[in-house]
Amino acid sequence: MTAPLTGTLLADLTTARVGGPARTLVEATTEQGIVEAVRAADAAGEPLLIISGGSNLLIGDDGFDGTVVHIRSTGFTVDDDDATCGGVMVNVQAGHDWDDLVRYTVMHAFSGLEALSGIPGSTGATPVQNVGAYGSDVSQTIATVRTYDRETDRIRSFTNFELQFGYRDSLLKRSTVNGSPRYVVLSVEFQLGLGRLSKPVRYAELARALHIDVGARAYANDVRREVLKLRRGKGMVLDGPDADTRSTGSFFTNPIVGQDVADRLPEDAPRYPAGADGKVKLSAAWLIEHAGFSKGFGLKDDDGRAAAGGRASLSTKHTLAVTNRGGASASDLLAVARLVRDGVERSFGIRLEPEPLLINCAL
Repeated sequence: MTAPLTGTLLADLTTARVGGPARTLVEATTEQGIVEAVRAADAAGEPLLIISGGSNLLIGDDGFDGTVVHIRSTGFTVDDDDATCGGVMVNVQAGHDWDDLVRYTVMHAFSGLEALSGIPGSTGATPVQNVGAYGSDVSQTIATVRTYDRETDRIRSFTNFELQFGYRDSLLKRSTVNGSPRYVVLSVEFQLGLGRLSKPVRYAELARALHIDVGARAYANDVRREVLKLRRGKGMVLDGPDADTRSTGSFFTNPIVGQDVADRLPEDAPRYPAGADGKVKLSAAWLIEHAGFSKGFGLKDDDGRAAAGGRASLSTKHTLAVTNRGGASASDLLAVARLVRDGVERSFGIRLEPEPLLINCAL
């Protein structure tokens, strides 16, 4: 059995505020510093965990018995000299706060990121997960991603096509094991349009909030304002005093299933086309709610409270988030998530998959 670790609690570096100690923590504020820290850990044969914004990680209570590299590189440059791209190229350091970047682009009439407002975390994490919300995801605007390839000990850049983006997925994610990536993101370059109008709004809830038809455009600053309002209403914008925001964001991805599975669901179950192969994307939130798990599950006298003592629960605003109500452990959050996953499977025969990376823990 591994001896208890000593060092910085990783809970302090994550939005869910759970996670045990790191044996070694290295802060890297430059591209060179990131490469040197990763190279040193590999040379020493150390297990490696990469953390930046900490918004999409659930780290086990035993912590991480190895080197944790905390990426804190910031800044970005804008290149509007190349007219052939039809807009601007924005090159962003991996550790730069994502919403700070989105705010800047909207204020300067760069179009394309506005629907992704309010998402916590760092820019370098966005291509790994193909981060998305409200009908938009980063694969629609990423041009290239610059990485450090640990296997070849070289810098390698990927084009959008080479990243093999999918729903909440990419080559970068598929080559990451227990938070340890083959390709460490150093910077991300976005190709954005010029103009104060947003990209076409594809998400019905957002279109209603903007009083426009689905597929129409709106002013990008209006899109940002309404997205932030919608996200705050669901506890999806970080707010220290609000326990509903102490989470990994959506804990489960929307399942993608065959048409035969979708046909077994009630007619009112939301479903959306998911590719040319006839697959269908379902709403994880709908499945959770209709399997009997309401907002705040775990706070009252129910199975969730029995499992986690009220320290963890589904958000009181949104059933997709598993939240730390104060003093929760990673085990508490997993206990609630496990009850929800198993309940949905019993009700509908569909097994929900976690969206965050689970580090030294399992659902």
